[in-house]
Amino acid sequence: MVESKSNKELKNTISLVTGGRLGVGRGIALGLAEHGATIYITGRNTVELEKTAMLAEKLGGICIPIKCDHNNDAETKAVFEKIKEGEKKLSLLVNCAWGGYEDMVENGKFTWVNKFWEQPIWRWDRIFKIGVRTIFVNSKNAVELMMPHNEGLIVNISFWAAQKYVGNVIYGASKVVADKLGGTRSSPFQRTKRDRNIGLRSHFVKLG
Repeated sequence: MVESKSNKELKNTISLVTGGRLGVGRGIALGLAEHGATIYITGRNTVELEKTAMLAEKLGGICIPIKCDHNNDAETKAVFEKIKEGEKKLSLLVNCAWGGYEDMVENGKFTWVNKFWEQPIWRWDRIFKIGVRTIFVNSKNAVELMMPHNEGLIVNISFWAAQKYVGNVIYGASKVVADKLGGTRSSPFQRTKRDRNIGLRSHFVKLG
């Protein structure tokens, strides 16, 4: 492992980046690796996962790739069980897995930008399953690892489509829910008079 003077700030941070095989997820994983974090990454493509892990190791982090389809609750649960077995805790969850851009073309026609009444119902189901439901399921599993240590951070990757129309109503609606699940005001971790020492936090980050 290559070490530098600046990459040890997160050496005790155990993180999980879903959708970490490419794009934004890979970038987040590599950023954490630069500061010495241990990063578990998930995705459906083993080759790309291993490439991300190799790049992360070169930057000074420890990266463990796990093939997982987050549409499958059993596979998702197995990821968290592996982290629990190997690390005993989870410090950071980044919900980045996203499958909403699949099948944007139907019968040779680009239908992603059609009016909402022209959209197929299956597109709503698919976008909300991978873009919303998985956030809830991942976060639920993550809290079970974070709560015993009274600390942890959950971050949902979002986009400005939650505030303005960006080509597809279903897409925007899914981002509104992602923001709500991750927003500080809606967070179930807000401190109360009864639970003053809750150290868990939940946020969302908009790209672009």
